[in-house]
Amino acid sequence: MPATFTRSPAETERREPGIGGKPPVSRRPTGGGGNGDDDWRNHRRGPRERLQRIRTFVLFGLAGDMMFFAVLVILFFARQAGMHMNPRTSEPVGDWHPVLLPPILYLNTAVLLLSSLTMEIARSNIFREIDVLEEWLGLGRPALRRTLPWVAATLFLGVLFLGGQWMAWRQLSAEGFAFDRWSTPASYFFYVITGLHAAHLMLGVAALTACLTGLQWLKRVESRQIVIDATAWYWHAMGLAWMVLFAVLAVGQ
Repeated sequence: MPATFTRSPAETERREPGIGGKPPVSRRPTGGGGNGDDDWRNHRRGPRERLQRIRTFVLFGLAGDMMFFAVLVILFFARQAGMHMNPRTSEPVGDWHPVLLPPILYLNTAVLLLSSLTMEIARSNIFREIDVLEEWLGLGRPALRRTLPWVAATLFLGVLFLGGQWMAWRQLSAEGFAFDRWSTPASYFFYVITGLHAAHLMLGVAALTACLTGLQWLKRVESRQIVIDATAWYWHAMGLAWMVLFAVLAVGQ
């Protein structure tokens, strides 16, 4: 009995062009297997998206810090305007006596501004396109070599600033304005404001130390860029906070 062949459903439904056939459908490249549309929409995020995500997280954290320092400034002016009643005359009397700032604070401010400049140079070097391209091609680590000296300079200046703050506290204590229960309201706020800022800057110094010790272990240049960029944003924010706080202490009294 001769063998008979039947057309497959696909062949049966196939029609000649021009008489009701389906038009050709352009398909996106999928890379093989799976649903092509899902693969196209859910593509892997690149280094730029990672950088933007980390930068947004850091900026939100810094916004909280700036609010904290703003509350300190508000309390400073509120306490400065505070008064108490004189039991003899029954008149309101202010107990705020301005504190003469140690001259070393002006030098400390210049040191912190210089450290912000060196940190920005380090950040620009790690994003230098020519050096980054060489690292991607496996031709060495020129961006890292250009960045590390500036990070080290920023770390040195940051430690120098903290040492200068310690000397300012010693000078103020020697003048009779120690941080104890006998301290005046003005000297009390001086220690609180400068001390809390120094604590925040110590976190920046710790981050710079981690950069110096850990950048060489990161294999991807994108990871090194994220570390330097996040540290630079934090360091610049602490420099800006100090400029505002120092202006409040120097002029606001």
